[in-house]
Amino acid sequence: MTPEQATRAISEALTRVAPDADVGGLAPGDDLRDALELDSLDFLAFVEALSDRIGRRIDEDDYPKLATLGSARDFVAARTGG
Repeated sequence: MTPEQATRAISEALTRVAPDADVGGLAPGDDLRDALELDSLDFLAFVEALSDRIGRRIDEDDYPKLATLGSARDFVAARTGG
């Protein structure tokens, strides 16, 4: 997956969890939980939606790599061979 495809997958997963959130307004360094007001259950739902979207399991040890849009993009791109 290219970085652009990874960003799209992340945005789609976030939109499933927080449909009213302004995902398009996120900067690469924005903390996803803070910017979108995700609680721990919302974040877990995001991880599950993202895992489904990319077709790869995301382990709990990897959750810190999903903290910001930029780090999540890099993680997904690397994890999917992008």
